[in-house]
Amino acid sequence: MQISSRFTIAVHVLIAIETFKNDYKATSEFLASSANVNPTVIRRILQQLKKADIVTVKRGSGGADIERPLTEITLLDVYNAVEPVENGQLFHFHEKPNELCPVGRNIHKIMDYRLEEIQNAMEEKMRRITIADVMADANKLIEN
Repeated sequence: MQISSRFTIAVHVLIAIETFKNDYKATSEFLASSANVNPTVIRRILQQLKKADIVTVKRGSGGADIERPLTEITLLDVYNAVEPVENGQLFHFHEKPNELCPVGRNIHKIMDYRLEEIQNAMEEKMRRITIADVMADANKLIEN
């Protein structure tokens, strides 16, 4: 399992918007140059963040702004905005295990609750870390 780069790019975008808010318009081109990705990727991510009420986006070259206080945006909020999971399940189970096999017949009973516990632990940890926390770390590093 690997989470795509959309999540880390989305966090990067939020930190860049906050860092440069007084000096530059946060356009998709500007943010793309910071993340070193195509502006189209940034536009898609900004639209996902907008849909989740995390950013506002002005048409044309108006740029993006963060909608809510950083203390009210968690990593889980960002993750849910840009990495929507199918049926609320992080792990995708293989289709139709062989019911005639004792392992295939029981694999869901063996694994489902474990996978749910892992997902819950990850989401709980992400729920406790805000973009303000990440921004504080970024400010320390940027100042040095």
